[in-house]
Amino acid sequence: MIPEEFISYLSNELNRSPYTVEAYLRDIRQFAEWVTNNNLDSFQPSSITVSDIRAWIGKLASKKTPASLRRKTQSLRAYFRWMMKRGLISSNPAADVTLAKKGKHLPEFVRESEMEILLETPSSGSYTETRDRLILEILYSTGIRQAELLGLRDTDISFSSREMKVTGKRNKQRIVPLPPALLQKIEDWQRLRDDHFPGLPSPVPLFPGEKGTLSKMQLYRIVKKGLGTTTSAAKSPHILRHTFATAMLNHGANLDTVKEMLGHASLTTTEIYTHLTFEQLRKNYNQAHPRAGKNDPEEEKLR
Repeated sequence: MIPEEFISYLSNELNRSPYTVEAYLRDIRQFAEWVTNNNLDSFQPSSITVSDIRAWIGKLASKKTPASLRRKTQSLRAYFRWMMKRGLISSNPAADVTLAKKGKHLPEFVRESEMEILLETPSSGSYTETRDRLILEILYSTGIRQAELLGLRDTDISFSSREMKVTGKRNKQRIVPLPPALLQKIEDWQRLRDDHFPGLPSPVPLFPGEKGTLSKMQLYRIVKKGLGTTTSAAKSPHILRHTFATAMLNHGANLDTVKEMLGHASLTTTEIYTHLTFEQLRKNYNQAHPRAGKNDPEEEKLR
């Protein structure tokens, strides 16, 4: 149903990551299944109208987040735009569908004290526990995205210059510093991994799986289990990215430094963490000072 040429268009012309391509294809297939009542052979892109797409997005509105709804609309926009370029349709029915507005909630994070306890707890030294602990520490210490971690190869780690090369969105690369203690853990892990998986093909994935590298689902399960003892409501790789940024700013890092470490294209994206740290600062002040928020019902909600 979805031509290989379109997949190449997403990867090569739009420079979308493999995970974004996967999500776009899934969105398009879900829409086609819905509009054809699961009869994909009858899907006719030229017959799709703006109303069809609005009806589908409207049906999903009560179940999906605004971010998810935005992506689904963008997936269809890309698909029909490609078809227009190929001369297969005359207009893009998704172009006039309004993108869902993103919420402005503050990102969640794991408490610094909980992360320190978690990472300092003695490990059994087994293959699985060593791998899982190192994954948590890399995510927390560097703030890299889950796709970036899964894409790491041994050649990306420089022990001499104490840094790591990270390939981010749209294949943009950045250099992230690594502390000596973490470098030592990576080196110890590589020896353990090579004993467990001898003869890995080059370039060697830092975290191999049964089929090349760990899958996104395996990584999610590792992090969810690892953060099981924390009080954070969300337990995902992305939460550790938020946790990294929050810790950096709380300890005096400037916004530009955090932006570069996270690989954000715009400083505006990074600025949300300044609001987060200020809210935490205010909450701590209200809890600690005897006259903070006195007789203020709004402040009482923060306690």
